[in-house]
Amino acid sequence: QVQLVESGGGLVQPGGSLRLSCAASGVIYSIYHMGWYRQAPGKQREMVASISSGNRSNYPDSVKGRFTISRDNAKNTVYLQMDSLKPEDTAVYYCNFVMADGDYWGQGTQVTVSS
Repeated sequence: QVQLVESGGGLVQPGGSLRLSCAASGVIYSIYHMGWYRQAPGKQREMVASISSGNRSNYPDSVKGRFTISRDNAKNTVYLQMDSLKPEDTAVYYCNFVMADGDYWGQGTQVTVSS
């Protein structure tokens, strides 16, 4: 059984930074894509960053230039560095790993951007 455990969420003022981490444990086969998604109240879940096995990253325009995704394959971990945070970034953030044996999600971590 694979588990993804997220950490790093919290309350931050506008303009501040947070770094999220997501580590996989259990029986882990090849990890292809890693990604971060978020879901705000009343809204659909949206992708905010993804990174391929070849370290190719992708971002929507809403976070491009402010968020940076990275991965440490030796630790089966993905990170999301979030800078210049805005109130509209407030949401529950989920990590997602696409592996050889399936698709896995973290439990979610709350990020609140407010003064």
